[in-house]
Amino acid sequence: MLTFILAAGGAAAKEDKYGLTAALREGGLVSQSTFAILVIFLFVSLYILFTKLFEQNKVISQGKRIREGFWSSASLAEGAAKLDKNSAYRQIVDDGLAAQSQHMLLTDSVEAHDWVHGSLARSEASINSALSGGLAFLATVGATAPFIGLFGTVIGIYRALIKIGLSGDPSIDKVAGPVGEALIMTALGLVVAVPAVLAYNWLQRRNKAIAEDLSGFSNDVLGYIASDGKVRPKVAAPKGGATTPKPATPAKPTAA
Repeated sequence: MLTFILAAGGAAAKEDKYGLTAALREGGLVSQSTFAILVIFLFVSLYILFTKLFEQNKVISQGKRIREGFWSSASLAEGAAKLDKNSAYRQIVDDGLAAQSQHMLLTDSVEAHDWVHGSLARSEASINSALSGGLAFLATVGATAPFIGLFGTVIGIYRALIKIGLSGDPSIDKVAGPVGEALIMTALGLVVAVPAVLAYNWLQRRNKAIAEDLSGFSNDVLGYIASDGKVRPKVAAPKGGATTPKPATPAKPTAA
């Protein structure tokens, strides 16, 4: 039993000698700084991913509520009152109504259509810009993290060559630590970069779908304002609505 415990302790000591902690301790300030930067990149990327998913899901749920009952309202103001105060779609409606009111105060001859369209376009741009916030960081992490890991790899290989040169002994025991450190930095750079690139592409695709839906809604609002409410999207029939009953067929007389 004692022999087994001693053997397990020796194996743990060997593993610790060539593990992550030992590699960072042996690598010094350069390896520790590289590791810290990559870990920070990883956690910030995950934070951006989850916060942007929350924001996107919020806008998508707002779009579903728009399709359910907004256009059945008597006016844009009444429909906007049904939406959340901080809704992206309400912002578009409020900006469109504000532009309609402001056009009456203009002294220069500007087409109402152009004025309202410009205001709605600015509103869309501000919403899309807010949804895209932080995605540039994900793209930066995806592009630079492998090279930061490669920098740690180069330093580790350089230290391994120095050890060989100083000792004159190219045995695996002399170079295992620096080479292990180099491989750890390479792997960590890829672990940080790959999720960042995947998250960036996924969030961008979702943002594109949201932007298309916002653009369609903005065009509907413009049509409503320009036609004084005569042009509006068709309202879908509610699910589970009452159906028109079929007329009853007269019963056939039975033979006596």
